[in-house]
Amino acid sequence: MRALALVMTVAVGSCLLTGTPAAGQPPHEGRDKPRASQPYLVGRGVADATGEIAEVGMMGYGRIDQQAAGLHNRLRSRAFVVADPETSQRVLMVVVDAGMIFDSVRQEVLRRLQERYGDTYNESNVMITATHTHSGPGGHSHHLLYNITTLGFHEKTFGAMTDGIVESVDRAHADLAPASLTLTHDELTTASANRSREAFDRNPDEDKKHFPDAIDPQTSLLRIERDGEPVGAINWFANHATNMSGDNRLISADNKGYAAYRWERERGGGDYRGGANPPFVAAFAQTNAGDISPNVDLTPPSTPEDFDRTVANGTQQYEAAAAQLNSPGTPLAGGVDSRIVYVDMSDVEVRPEFTGDGRTHRTCKPAVGAAMAAGSLEDGPAFPGFDEGNNPFWDTVSHSVLYKASPKLKACQAPKGVFAPIGAMNRIYPWVQEKFPVQLVRIGDLYLIGVPGEATITSGLRLRRTVAEAVGADLSNVLVAGYSNAYFHYLATPEEYDAQHYEGGSTLFGRWQLPAMQQTVHGLATAMRDGAEVPIGDKPADLSGRQLRLQPGVVLDTPPLGRSFGDVLDPPAESYAAGDEAQATFAGAHPSNDLHRGGTYLEVQRWNGRAWETVADDGDWSTKLEWKRHGVSSSRVTIRWRTPEDAEGTYRIRYRGNAKNALGRVTPITGATQGFTVR
Repeated sequence: MRALALVMTVAVGSCLLTGTPAAGQPPHEGRDKPRASQPYLVGRGVADATGEIAEVGMMGYGRIDQQAAGLHNRLRSRAFVVADPETSQRVLMVVVDAGMIFDSVRQEVLRRLQERYGDTYNESNVMITATHTHSGPGGHSHHLLYNITTLGFHEKTFGAMTDGIVESVDRAHADLAPASLTLTHDELTTASANRSREAFDRNPDEDKKHFPDAIDPQTSLLRIERDGEPVGAINWFANHATNMSGDNRLISADNKGYAAYRWERERGGGDYRGGANPPFVAAFAQTNAGDISPNVDLTPPSTPEDFDRTVANGTQQYEAAAAQLNSPGTPLAGGVDSRIVYVDMSDVEVRPEFTGDGRTHRTCKPAVGAAMAAGSLEDGPAFPGFDEGNNPFWDTVSHSVLYKASPKLKACQAPKGVFAPIGAMNRIYPWVQEKFPVQLVRIGDLYLIGVPGEATITSGLRLRRTVAEAVGADLSNVLVAGYSNAYFHYLATPEEYDAQHYEGGSTLFGRWQLPAMQQTVHGLATAMRDGAEVPIGDKPADLSGRQLRLQPGVVLDTPPLGRSFGDVLDPPAESYAAGDEAQATFAGAHPSNDLHRGGTYLEVQRWNGRAWETVADDGDWSTKLEWKRHGVSSSRVTIRWRTPEDAEGTYRIRYRGNAKNALGRVTPITGATQGFTVR
């Protein structure tokens, strides 16, 4: 593992003691802030979690043609430990730039944390969430449905992701120090739109009145302060990370990743490759974003215009969060607590007090609806020939074949037109998970509901109300932590389910799945309120030994005929104006030979009069690496750098790769351009 964050902690502490704001933080205008009470121990950690960047299916849009061909910016894992020094109770929250958190990842992370820390971090107090970028590599699930577009399981991506999560936790654990926590809320109304308004409008008026614009505008910030100065924050805001389009082929953290980068790197001056945390650690987490799109015109973006859309949307999320740094908010006090239970979502008896119709109902075996196959038309359609709403052909197939074979499936899944009865398919091979963790975490007055999937805003509202009423909390302080710990697709209200838009077609376990979740979180909330334990339930099996791997690995790298590895095939221009894009193409090698986790495939360097100093790498938003196979075994690597508006001087582009020879030996290769000027 990489070096821990002790040096940076000392440096930041020295800065705070002198009264100077931590790097990247605005001065506290108009007030002399006294030393705050510090009732918690809090640790922060950031680590690289980037997997393969070439010849791996990307996770999110479900398109088999969306194979990665380069890197826009690195994916990060951000971990936060909050401990009560009086009781020694603690919780660990991890936010990962990834499409989903699968049970495969959670199992491996928990196993490795137990090896390191014993029972300090366990099933109950560890919450791992995803930002839901649709431009990350896939292949890290142990269930087949999610590995189809990636041609099976990808060990290297799985390893990079779990290594990054564990490393971020190691850094957060080592970073524990006295701190205060403040919870603030504001509204952001211009960064999102409801992509399933027709389904939303089926909900009762009491729900719709809570969201007059059919979006969830609440942006919540958990501010971490040491000696009265902010050193970190977690933001929750409901918005899909789908500004980057399905036509994009570069690994990217999308809008939430940009928001974090903007705060940590551009504003805070952090260096991700410095072996320690940035001075300020910022995570942008998801809530109930199921029916919410960042494409406010409800039109799927195209590429390369989607890069600008991503920056614009991420900037809005960043600015809304950063504006809350000076808000008085609610200082958190009291203990920390957590509960978790595993639920067989395919077989839950839901009591009348949660069904809403005075009768008992059951969930059922999972089934994919035809509307799910259509994809979300506002963010990027999936398979042609399918639509949201009615699909006459598949409706006919469902009623004439599947439902006749299983009247029970019909009763539970109606009015869904079943495209794939994956519950039955699970008997042959594990296609989707059926037993899921449902979690509740408390930090003072803040309650986080760990939902293993994508709740619509109204589903989230009902879950939040259920918990708030049970524990006596303010509704605004109860948040859905979506995409947590596992993935069961969507969670629509029964009314939205009846519309069979994408979200309803993707609610796998039938019309009563949300009431089943309400019943479950009510049990967790009452147990937490009463100080009672909750039986953990029947955990899912470890499927690591049953994985299919169909993607061939790298066999051999060779340079183009007559050239050597690292040669500059297409040099940059001699000079550029500031703001222009400089680029160069190298004789490279396959990026999967070495993922350079914690490192970089490229460097942009400036001549300072004595030596070349690095000013940007592949973790920066200004760079892009594009990989392309040339012939059978050669690679062309093009590196692009958008020069800053204030750039001036002599620069060069440096490439770092690794080549595999015929014997399977992998060796480093490098190349650099001649210097070019930027004016």
